[in-house]
Amino acid sequence: MNPIEIITRYYEKDSRAYKILITHGRQVADKALEIAGRVAHLKSDLRFIEEAAYLHDIGIFRTHSPELGCFGKDPYVRHGYLGRKILEKIGLSAHGLVCERHVGVGMTQEDIRQQDLPLPARDMLPVSIEEQIICYADKFFSKNGRDTAREKTVAEIIGTLNRYGHDKVRRFQAWVEMFEDVED
Repeated sequence: MNPIEIITRYYEKDSRAYKILITHGRQVADKALEIAGRVAHLKSDLRFIEEAAYLHDIGIFRTHSPELGCFGKDPYVRHGYLGRKILEKIGLSAHGLVCERHVGVGMTQEDIRQQDLPLPARDMLPVSIEEQIICYADKFFSKNGRDTAREKTVAEIIGTLNRYGHDKVRRFQAWVEMFEDVED
């Protein structure tokens, strides 16, 4: 399976959205593979990580995100859910779960209800080690068109997550402890 070939089914190669998606996917894939190497004892599937990292944002074209070159009708918060539906239709259900579960640091059914998000009311949390690694790696890179080449720091990510609740910060910090080399 070639994730680039799948992306080209839905995106024009010369479009802004394609360029953003491919660049961001490569950044997340590289970071995720680096993390997986640090936690080799967890025996994550490296091929799957690379494929799913490229595909995790495939649903953005269906959202109304002009800054990304996307002119769909759905709000951006639905891109993960929409990506899951796209990948399930072509037989990539596990990859689709990464799409749905990577948004933020994952969302609970309660988050969706409390914020009245336009999503099915169910838990959308990274479960497998591969899902967790990709979700974690994704937080280090922006695709907003500004500062996309720069990797964010853990402190910057935590600062952003603070707006969404301490539970989100705790989830991210647990990944920091799991995936990073911590020196005393």
